[in-house]
Parts: sequence; C-alpha cells; structure tokens
Amino acid sequence: MKKMSRAMLVAFALWHGIAAARGVTPYLPLNLEPEIERQIERVLILGDKPILTRPIAAATVLDALPKACAADAALCERVRHYLQRYMRDSGITHASLEAAATSGADRPIPNQHGLGTGSSWEASAQAYFQPNDYLLASIGGVGYSGRTVPSGSMLSFGISRAQLDVGYRDHWLSPMTDSSMLPSTEAPTMPSVTLSNYEPFTRLGLQYEAFIARMSHSDHIEFQDGLTSGDPRLAGLHLAMEPASGWAFSVNRVLQYGGGARDSSLRGLFKAFFKPGVDHGDIAGGPAQLGNQQASYTSRFLFPGRTPFAVYFEYAGEDSSNGGAYLLGNSALSAGIHFPRLWKRFELTYEVSEWQNAWYVHHTYLDGMTNKGLVLGHWGADDRVFNDGVGAQSHMLRMGWEPSFGGTLELTGRTLENAAYSPYPYQRAYDTTLRYSRPWKGLTLGAEAYAGRDVFGEHFSRVGAFVRYLGEAERDDPAVYAEDEGDDSRAQENGTEVFVDGGGTVYQVRADLQKGLPVTKTSWSAGPHFALGARRPVSDRVDLGARLELDRIDGHLLMGVRALDYRYRFAGPLALSVFLGAVRYDLATPAFSLYGGVGAQWRNVLKGFDLGLDLRYAQNIARDHLAPSDPQGVRPDSFYKIPSVTLSLSRKF
Repeated sequence: MKKMSRAMLVAFALWHGIAAARGVTPYLPLNLEPEIERQIERVLILGDKPILTRPIAAATVLDALPKACAADAALCERVRHYLQRYMRDSGITHASLEAAATSGADRPIPNQHGLGTGSSWEASAQAYFQPNDYLLASIGGVGYSGRTVPSGSMLSFGISRAQLDVGYRDHWLSPMTDSSMLPSTEAPTMPSVTLSNYEPFTRLGLQYEAFIARMSHSDHIEFQDGLTSGDPRLAGLHLAMEPASGWAFSVNRVLQYGGGARDSSLRGLFKAFFKPGVDHGDIAGGPAQLGNQQASYTSRFLFPGRTPFAVYFEYAGEDSSNGGAYLLGNSALSAGIHFPRLWKRFELTYEVSEWQNAWYVHHTYLDGMTNKGLVLGHWGADDRVFNDGVGAQSHMLRMGWEPSFGGTLELTGRTLENAAYSPYPYQRAYDTTLRYSRPWKGLTLGAEAYAGRDVFGEHFSRVGAFVRYLGEAERDDPAVYAEDEGDDSRAQENGTEVFVDGGGTVYQVRADLQKGLPVTKTSWSAGPHFALGARRPVSDRVDLGARLELDRIDGHLLMGVRALDYRYRFAGPLALSVFLGAVRYDLATPAFSLYGGVGAQWRNVLKGFDLGLDLRYAQNIARDHLAPSDPQGVRPDSFYKIPSVTLSLSRKF
C-alpha cells in the first residue's frame, strides 16, 4: 500500500508540473434538473463539443460557450447565468423539492436514480467548497420515499488531465440522452473511485475515464458448488478520441466481479478485463470466469448550419461473439438524432434502442447487473419479470418549446416492447411526460405529469409540482426568449450536406446455422437500396459523416448505420470513401454485427447528384436460437456473412 501511495504521489507531481494544465472541475447534475440540462445539450451542439459520457464537466460547457454564442445569444446568456454558481470558492449548485400525487402501479421512472411512481415526494441538492484550483469537496444527495442516497458527494483533486473523484459520482457511458446500455442513472448512485480527464490530450482529442465502484449486497453469487454473499465490484473503462471537430468515437468496457469469496484481486481483474475471451470461455464459478462483462462502441457527430443537429450511435454487447471479442455478443444497437433548434423556439430528439437476450442477467451473479434491485443500464430492462433475460425494443420522442410568454414546455413519449419469445405474456408499454417550468425571483417553478402503462398491463400516474434553486434572480419576461438568434448566414457556410441515396444492391448470404452443419451460400441476387445521410468537411479534402442504409436481402430487411463515413475528395470529380458501422438483420429474431467497406463516387455526375459504388461486408451477423424452429445443438446461435455491392444515385441538399 505504501509503494502504491508513493507511486500515486509521484504521478500526481508529474502531472502537476504540466504548465498548461488546469485544475479540477465540478460536474453538472445528471437527470436532476432537466430544464437546464436540455439547454446545456444545445450549447454543446452549437459549440461543436460532442459528448460521449456524463455527468458533464462544468469546464467543458464553459469552453463551448464562445462558439455557441455566435449561433444563439439568448441561450448562451441563460447558460452563462447558470454557470455563475460554479465560479466561486463555494456555493449551492442545485436544490430541488417536488411533491406529487400518485396512483396505480409503482414502477421505476426512467433514469431517476431509482425514484418510483409511488413516491409522493422527491428532493435533491448539491453544494461545493473549493479551497484552491486542485481540490474540490462536493456534497449532495437524492431522496424519495424509502431511500436517500448521497449522489454527488465526493472529494475531487488533481488537474484537468488527471482528476480523481472519490465518492458517489454518477457514471453514464453513452452518447444517448434517454438511455445507456452500460451504466446509467436508472439505479441509485454507487460509491466509486474515478480517474478521468476533461481536457483532451494531443490533436486526436484523447479522453479517458476509469473507475471501480461498489455494488449493493447480494446473497446470490455462485461460487464453486454453492453460493456466497458479498458486495460485487463494477470496474469500467472509457477511451475516446475526437480526431476532427464535431466527431468523437469511444470504446467502453465494464466488468462485474468479486463479492464474497470470489476473486476480487487486481491481477484477476486486469486479466479478465483485457482478455474478455478468456473470461467468457468458462462455466459459472470456474477459475477462469472472473465476472460479468459488457462493452460498447459509441460515436457522435455534430452537424452545424442553419438547422444544426447531432447524430449518435451506441453498439453494445453483453459478451464476446464468434470470430473475435471485438464483434460483441448478445448485441444491442441504439441510435439518436437531436435538433437543438427548430423554427427558433422548438427542439426535437428521437432515440431508438434494441437489444438481444441475456442483458443484465448472469449465471454467476444471479441478481444480475443491478444495484439495489434496479438495472445498471437501460430503463427498459426494469420493465419485465426480474431475471427474465428477454430482448426488447424501445423508442423515445421528446419535443421542447420555449413560448413567447416565457418558460419551457417539454413533452416526452416512450414505448417499450419485450420480445415475443419470452414465456411471460408481456404487453407493449408506454409512458408520457408533460413538464412546464419558468424562472421566478431566483427560483424555477414548475409542474409535471407522468402517466402510462407497463408491460404487465397495469396503469400508473404521478402528478407533481416542483421548485428548484435558480441562483441570482433572472429576468422573467419574454425578452429572455427573444427571436435573436445569431448569425445564421455565417453558420450556413460550414458546408454541411444532407443527402438521399437510391439504387440497387447485389449480395450473397452465407449462413452458419449450427456447429457441425455445413455452411450454406445463396446465389448472388439483387435487391433495392436506400440511404439517408449527412456529412461535413473537416479539411480541404476530407469529409466525415453518418448514414442510415436500408436493403432487401434474401427477403429480409438489412439496416445498417455507418457510425463513421470517411470521404476523400480528389481535385476532379472522383472521391473515395471508407466506412464502418453496425447492422441489424430482420430475421425470426433480430441479428446484429459490425460491417464496413470502401466506396467510390463520381461527384456531380448531374447537377446536385453523385453516382456511387460501394463494396460492403457484414461479418458474423449473430442471432440466438430462441424460436422453436431454430436448429438445436452445441452452439446457441447462428451467424450470417453478407458481402454486397451497391450502385446508387445520391441527391444532395
């Protein structure tokens, strides 16, 4: 322990010697104050700051303000006013109190730290004391009927490139705003130790976050021939880069391990963490099976212009898959699009997620990937029979409006459908949230109505009124929401390009249905192809973008999302591209995997049109054997490889 402490002190001293380094930063509340959180999301998009994790550092928002102010001065003024509370040596940064009337079933409200529809009250607060640039003490908490957790209470020290947080810090490893397959705020906050940076390294914009958290007590941990009791650990690692302005990419890993008599050593942790195939390959309780793992790839693109927007993706796996750990197994695919400013006063967000079976359940940790009985991840997995590892699909649509008379009105709708192969007769679930808030004499006053139906057909509702701390009194008049709004003509000159593709694809499907059965191949066939995408220039010759592709393959829909669409433009009309992403193949149960390829374009073959040729390959698209007609044998899943060639005409806008 002494050697480790000395090493940490030496490392800290080295970092402290970097002249350009800044001090520590506080974090903004996560899913506690939605009114300002939506505004901050808009600032980050307008400021060209793609965010892949949360909570968001206050310093990151401050850095985004100058560029965002050029596009929306009124929004910039409101966020700058909010950030003033973080610019002192000490102060209150958040305080909220809500009283509610409830009826119907008691179920968790998505992403609210375990708050349920049966709770008649909810309170949260955060404050801080910062004696110098390199030390910060935060105190906070979230409380509701039956539970109080010190969320936000932690001690932070270090510098901008190595900040250590010890305490109850939230973790959200996803660009999605309404869900995260890996840790989120669906469950109460866990105590943890986290090392991260908010100031990126090098021109590649490298960022990291590493943490170890203690999960709640479990009496259902398998070990050898019986059960052991204890507190499992959750280790997580996030590595990200922003090689070009407006685009960021990350890889994430989390591992549930230890607890009771199970191995909780650092040696075992590192072995399983960096060699997931070894950890995956043994039976429950065996020496090589250290724990329960998850991983994801995420990306986020920001497209500036007269109507700026963000496009983001998350491809996650509950385990490794055939053909390499990088493919991920028991996959999940999520995508979202966010328009922070529509018709001056509106914003719009749409997100969709779909996951295969076995998420948040495990043969060793029989309570699954949970904390205090709630899932550490997507809110939809709490709407099912406990430990039923059924796949599901969720949708979320959120509309915000800033009316001329002041305040903010927000309407959110969600749906969730569990897969039909479950033995339980689930129904489609849905919920709706309507919230109105406005500033008044240093406070934010508001009301919220939340109602819906869960997968068991039971209805619920919760209607409440809240008051939140706003800080120094802000003018409460329509002028704060004036029509302003920056220099749109300058923003439009950024070169953002939206396009639609139409054409055809030639493909072959190679199916490996079961170990021991021969691999089958279809003949080369043709089908229709459609795509919708956007790109922006990042240099004189290079464009980056994202794209949604739809193809009819062997009678089934193949949907692909290009999380990276790189294009190099030559001096003439020719351009070459390289792309990577994930696919969903619509079979008896959905199959997922990664795909990629190369392409060529003849730009402006007709005015406003490009002609493109792409070579694509989807590797080991996997689906589990869950239907009665599926082949039975040693292996529980089938794999499909699909090479294809597409020829399409692209219309640019």
